[in-house]
Amino acid sequence: MRTSRRLGLLPPYLFAEISRTVGRLRAEGRDVVSLGIGDPDLPTPPPIIDALCEAARDPLNHRYPETEGLPELRAAIAGWYRRRFGVELNPDTEVVPLIGSKEGIAHIPLAVIDPGDIVLVPDPGYPVYTSGAVFAGGEVFYLPLKKDRGFLPDLAAVPTEVARRAGLLWLNYPNNPTGATADERFFREVVEFAHAFDIVVCHDAAYSEVAFDGYRPVSFLQVEGAREVGVEFHSLSKTYNMTGWRIGMAVGNPDVIQALTRVKTNFDSGIPQAIQRAAITALQGPDGWVEANNRVYQRRRDLAVEALRAAGFDVWLPKATFYLWVPTPDGQPSIDFALRLLEATAVVVTPGVGFGPGGEGYFRISLTTPDDRLEEALRRLVAWSKNG
Repeated sequence: MRTSRRLGLLPPYLFAEISRTVGRLRAEGRDVVSLGIGDPDLPTPPPIIDALCEAARDPLNHRYPETEGLPELRAAIAGWYRRRFGVELNPDTEVVPLIGSKEGIAHIPLAVIDPGDIVLVPDPGYPVYTSGAVFAGGEVFYLPLKKDRGFLPDLAAVPTEVARRAGLLWLNYPNNPTGATADERFFREVVEFAHAFDIVVCHDAAYSEVAFDGYRPVSFLQVEGAREVGVEFHSLSKTYNMTGWRIGMAVGNPDVIQALTRVKTNFDSGIPQAIQRAAITALQGPDGWVEANNRVYQRRRDLAVEALRAAGFDVWLPKATFYLWVPTPDGQPSIDFALRLLEATAVVVTPGVGFGPGGEGYFRISLTTPDDRLEEALRRLVAWSKNG
């Protein structure tokens, strides 16, 4: 069966052997513990579920929704940004709800670049930044994220001829997979760079509410001039444990928001209205829900970092996200290390190369695993490292 050429341009799926090994181990009766996927194991707060159930019974919510989303939801998003970041948004022109932020991230290249334009992508980074660019006919130029720079891209190192052809710059702080953070000083550099080369900035802020030790991540839109050059993506997935509900938002520059909305009107029919009603309850709810989540993740972070250091791994303490980004021993290829670990311990970690060439030599651990399972995985990993 013939498939499109664009599918052949996508990076190869690197985890096939890991998936096959997991299946074999489970068939053999092995107890596999996965620390691979960043999917919160904590439940959605009950008031949000109650709001969904109530809205689901309303016949008004049984019909096609609008792509633009309910006006009440857009207002709730704007209100949340005002309270959380002090950013004022026009809910009619600067907000669009998304079927999860991944959907908007994948679609926005279709709205802001033409075939042959360059998309600047952090490396390592969320794979959809690359695949979205490929599907839109763009060319990817990777921006290395190095530990000695705090995993921030060096925009001054981007060749001028590349920057002039670039139509879109992706950023993601707090960062997946590294757990790195960015401050307003860096974002001001981004605004200056984007103005100089007429580049649309897209900041993926999905992890802004998963933070520890009193740290409060900033929004790109808090920086003067940011709204002139870009937009920010956010999601209810990590903040309110709603990954399966598929609802997020893009906010910021009205021209970019309008362009993304035009793409969406041709591709989807909006978010089910009952889920939108539940999202309003989430966005207007108390901060205690988020604080309770973060206490759990901080406890797991501390437990995992202590165990990994005891096992000889060079791991640092992230201020945000529920990930640990860990160098492989002696710079081993990340897939080789992950397979060895899996065979020996039945513990799944994510090879860093799955996030781009710059992820080679690292692996990622997700803390979205129940405490007892996380403790079991760490016990196995420590025992294996000491015996191996």
